[in-house]
Amino acid sequence: MNIILNITLYLFFLGLLVGGPLTVFALRTLTAESIVYSRALGYSCGCQVKPYDLASLFSFLLLKVKCRYCDESTSSAFFWWELATGVIFAWAGWMWGWQWETLVALFIISILVIVVQTDVHAMVIPNKVIFYGITVGIILRIFIHDLPLWNHLISMVLGGGIFYLISVVSSFILKKDAIGGGDIKLFAFIGLILGFKLLFISMLISSLLGFLFAVALLLSGRIRLGSHMPYGPCIALGSLISYGWGNSIAAWYMI
Repeated sequence: MNIILNITLYLFFLGLLVGGPLTVFALRTLTAESIVYSRALGYSCGCQVKPYDLASLFSFLLLKVKCRYCDESTSSAFFWWELATGVIFAWAGWMWGWQWETLVALFIISILVIVVQTDVHAMVIPNKVIFYGITVGIILRIFIHDLPLWNHLISMVLGGGIFYLISVVSSFILKKDAIGGGDIKLFAFIGLILGFKLLFISMLISSLLGFLFAVALLLSGRIRLGSHMPYGPCIALGSLISYGWGNSIAAWYMI
């Protein structure tokens, strides 16, 4: 128990440190700005900040949501994304402990943190993020896998293929795009990491979450019937639920 607690706390603080750069990466993929060579910009004031300012959780607590350079109030979005990343990293440590699979979990979490933000901000899941995720994911799954490697590779094809087919059929029936190309490629990435069984569980959970999310937005007046909404957050949450508890869900369902 002490070992699990130690890695959970360690990964929580690691997530706090990683959350800021992941947010900057997410925002810069939506622009032509260099991800590597330019400094982060504040959400509202536009000041150039230094690398240590990316740990905005501590800046948030010390400066009370103000820019240290111009004293203008800034968004707390960085703070919340860092905190969320820390919590999810800690969850990975709690679930897998000191195992190689934890490394895979941290990678998929990092990719999902990025795509959720780009989808929420601009309803875009950038191709380069997914292609990077698939490339590194294949390398990880070559060396770290409980299932046969072919299972992960076939699941990658099925993940993208099934949602592509659903997209084609839905577009034909509704006479408009129903599922974005980014969502299709995201499920290909999810299939690669999770494998066959957990992929289908994640699809079911994501679809349920998407339905509930859409109903909530409709009832609150945030969207109208037929409007588009970001589906990436539902895919991300459904995939993490399946990744962590999918085998238990499958075992319970078979009882």
